[in-house]
Amino acid sequence: MKAMVLKRIYNVSICKEPLEFEDFPDPILNRAGDEILVGVSACGICRTDLDIIEGRTPPSRFPIILGHQIIGRVVDTGTRVKKFKVGDRVGIAWINHSCGNCEYCHSNQENLCDDFKATGRDVNGGYAEYTSVSENFAYRIPEVYSDEEAAPLLCAGAVGYRSLKLCNMKDGNPIGLCGFGASGHLVLKMIQYIYPNSRVFVFTRSERERTFARELGCYWAGDIREDPKEKLSCIIDTTPVWKPVVEMLKNLKKGGRLVINAIRKEDIDKDYLLNLKYERDLWMEKEIKTVANVTREDVEEFLELAGKVYFHPEIQTFPLEEANRALLELKEGKIRGAKVLKIKAS
Repeated sequence: MKAMVLKRIYNVSICKEPLEFEDFPDPILNRAGDEILVGVSACGICRTDLDIIEGRTPPSRFPIILGHQIIGRVVDTGTRVKKFKVGDRVGIAWINHSCGNCEYCHSNQENLCDDFKATGRDVNGGYAEYTSVSENFAYRIPEVYSDEEAAPLLCAGAVGYRSLKLCNMKDGNPIGLCGFGASGHLVLKMIQYIYPNSRVFVFTRSERERTFARELGCYWAGDIREDPKEKLSCIIDTTPVWKPVVEMLKNLKKGGRLVINAIRKEDIDKDYLLNLKYERDLWMEKEIKTVANVTREDVEEFLELAGKVYFHPEIQTFPLEEANRALLELKEGKIRGAKVLKIKAS
């Protein structure tokens, strides 16, 4: 099969083509098991893919095929498969495996399982014509979405949904979004549906992203250092850097919560973190909550919601062999919605 393959860690700012387009061995299906073989038709590109390439959340082995927002059709099944049949359209998300036996798995926190494995980091993902997965970690996709539209639902949408759940907000609470890429634009649409009386404030250094947020109906959009003139109940930060953490804490109400939706942050700006002031930024029971991956329940709940409400993801499509160009644009902040690879299995 054709695939884009990562063979070592790279700095994308220096090496602008870290992935190699090549023939790669097809996945070997365990015919006595519960795996499905999927012909990939679309795969979303995520900022976490940059974290993998640049070593902030390094892959468990090389070579590795990235991609964890996968849409495709079942082309073969193991003998124990019950949920899907050949021809079914399915999605595959970041969570690829959990042990099912630990305290976290038994308390609906499988995202914290010590044996958690991620699609496109610990096992091969969707930057390829084919991939395989246990049927228990695959999902039915609402028919209203095209394959390319559905791809960002599997991470940008699902992890955005988990972030919103962790805000513990009520309708009418003002909420902030720091960073406005693939996840942010879908979370804005979720808020507009679930919390129609809540004002949404968007913080981003990109004027292009601020314009996009206003087009989608946010209440206010400004730079991360701008004062929105109102304290917020909660803020979701999706940026890969530290400065927004300090800036966003300033904008929280008493008892407010900052939810950081990022697996890794880039190197700490120590001088900037010295600006963190306890009384101003953390006192009065303000809190910080991090998002760690997603559970299958998060994905299933969000896809059920997405089936009821057409969120109309904003997407830019690229052929598989141009994955490096899409990743470089993401690195350089050239973002409007989600970037998606369009793949046709041979």
